[in-house]
Amino acid sequence: MVVGMEVVDVTDELAETYDVAVVGGGAAGLSGALMLARSRRSVAVIDAGAPRNAPADGVHGLLAREGMPPGELLARGRAEVRGYGAHVVTGEVTAATRDTEGGEDGGAGHGETPGGFTVALADGRSVRARRLLVTSGLVDELPAVPGLRERWGRDVLHCPYCHGWEVRDRAVGVLATGPMALHQALLFRQLTADVTYFAHTTEAPAGDDAEQLDALGVRVVTGEVAGLEVAADRLTGVRLADDTVVPRQALVVASRMVARGGFLAGLGLTPVAHPSGMGEHIPAEATGRTDVPGVWVAGNVTDMTAQVGAAAAAGAMAGAQINADIAAEDARRAVAARRVGV
Repeated sequence: MVVGMEVVDVTDELAETYDVAVVGGGAAGLSGALMLARSRRSVAVIDAGAPRNAPADGVHGLLAREGMPPGELLARGRAEVRGYGAHVVTGEVTAATRDTEGGEDGGAGHGETPGGFTVALADGRSVRARRLLVTSGLVDELPAVPGLRERWGRDVLHCPYCHGWEVRDRAVGVLATGPMALHQALLFRQLTADVTYFAHTTEAPAGDDAEQLDALGVRVVTGEVAGLEVAADRLTGVRLADDTVVPRQALVVASRMVARGGFLAGLGLTPVAHPSGMGEHIPAEATGRTDVPGVWVAGNVTDMTAQVGAAAAAGAMAGAQINADIAAEDARRAVAARRVGV
C-alpha cells in the first residue's frame, strides 16, 4: 500500500511488543489506531470480528459515508490503518494484566509512569504494550420474546437515528421494556403517523405520559407480547399472549446494553451500572482516560448511545491523548537518563 510517496508493508503478523494495543477494531478502535500510527507509534489492533452493527444494511448519520455497508466501512478503515504501519489482526482478547517486570509503579497517577501491560488472546498468543485503548463495544441483551434476536438490526430496531428513515410512514410498534420506551415512541412518531405502544410486561402509561401518546395518536396495547409474525422474511405483525395479532412492519425495542469488558477484571476495571439505567458501561473521563493508569476507552464500551461518527471521534480523541501521554513519559525518561549520566 502507498501512503503519500512511501510504500508501506501490510502485514497480519502480531509482534511481541507495541506502544499501544487497541482491543476492538470498530470505528472507535480504528480511528484511535489511525491517530497513533500517524504519530509513528507502534500499534496493534486486535479485533474479535463481531461488530454490533453487523446486521444493519448501512451506516447512517456519518457524513460522506451515508448508507455505506458496515463491513465496507471497516475494510476501508483497516486498510488505512495498515497503510501507516499498524498491525490489524483477528483475535479474541481474554485477559489484560499489568506487567510487574521492570519495577515501574502500577499505581501511578496522571503525569506518572503507569507501567506496561500484557494482553492474552484466546488462541494462546500474547502481546505487551505500554498503553491500552479498549474499544470492544457492547452486547445488546434483548427481552425473552421469540424472534427478536433473529430480526435484530433488520426490522427489529432500537435507534431512530440509525434506522428511522428506513421505516418512515410504516406501521411501527414500540415494545416497552423500561423507561426508554416512551422516549422511543415520541421519536418514532416523528417518522410515521402509525405507531403502536405495546406495554408488554410493564405498566401501561398513565397521567401525562398517557395524555401525550393519546394526543399524538399513538395506540397503547396492553398484554404480554408472545412472539412475532413473519412472512417472506419480513415482519408482518406482533402476536400477543392471547393470540391477537397486531399488524406491524417494524418493532422498536430498547435493549439492555452491557459493555464487553470482562477481560479487564485483572486490572480492577469492570463494567458498572450506567446512570441512565440502560445497562453497564466502563466509566471514563471525556478524553477516554479510565481510573486505571495507562488504560483508555472509547466508543460504545463507555458511551452506550454513540453512533459510528461519535465513536470514531472518541477513538481519535483517545488516540491523541495516549500519544501525548507516551510523549510525556519519554521526555521524563530522557531527563532521568541524562541526569544519571551527568
